[in-house]
Amino acid sequence: MVLDALIKIKNEVDPTLTFRRSCREGICGSCAMNIDGINTLACTCKIDTGLGKASRVYPLPHMYVIKDLVPDMSNFYAQYKSIEPYLKKRDESQQGQAQYLQSVEDRDKLDGLYECILCACCSTSCPSYWWNADKYLGPAVLMQAYRWMIDSRDDFTAERLSKLQDPFSLYRCHTIMNCTRTCPKGLNPGKAIAEIKKMMVTYKEQRALP
Repeated sequence: MVLDALIKIKNEVDPTLTFRRSCREGICGSCAMNIDGINTLACTCKIDTGLGKASRVYPLPHMYVIKDLVPDMSNFYAQYKSIEPYLKKRDESQQGQAQYLQSVEDRDKLDGLYECILCACCSTSCPSYWWNADKYLGPAVLMQAYRWMIDSRDDFTAERLSKLQDPFSLYRCHTIMNCTRTCPKGLNPGKAIAEIKKMMVTYKEQRALP
């Protein structure tokens, strides 16, 4: 894998080479980078065996670079924090006292969403995010917002939708679908964003009722 080559270079050629890595199994998302023009995980990207051309490895695009292959993820994580990615209940009297149960059918709705590893490959492949990263939440964060909106145990769906009503947080998505094409976990952020937009229509209609 490309990560193996980077580790070998760091160990044997240039000890100053800097990159993030941890699990080496496509689970932590640490080693996300742009390899031959595609945002992916270095630990799951096979080395191109064609020796006639060089492989080009860059940090994730359109992010401030701290050093070498290490981008600054501060804004990305701040946006993730802003959507409050955790279960919220109106009645917290049972918190820590009992399980919040859900049906098998409701649990199945979360498949294809919870597997996101927050590697930022999708967000940094999105032209809308490149130009509006300070205001547009981006595919990864919006997919996680949707994951909590449709969780049957969460009581704050309306409030979560209300936070996305401004012109930028959600509506900078123009369905380019780079996010879905590049996701190393095979997820579909574009579909999740489309579902949020559909939920937003219903939410606004309900608010307009007398």
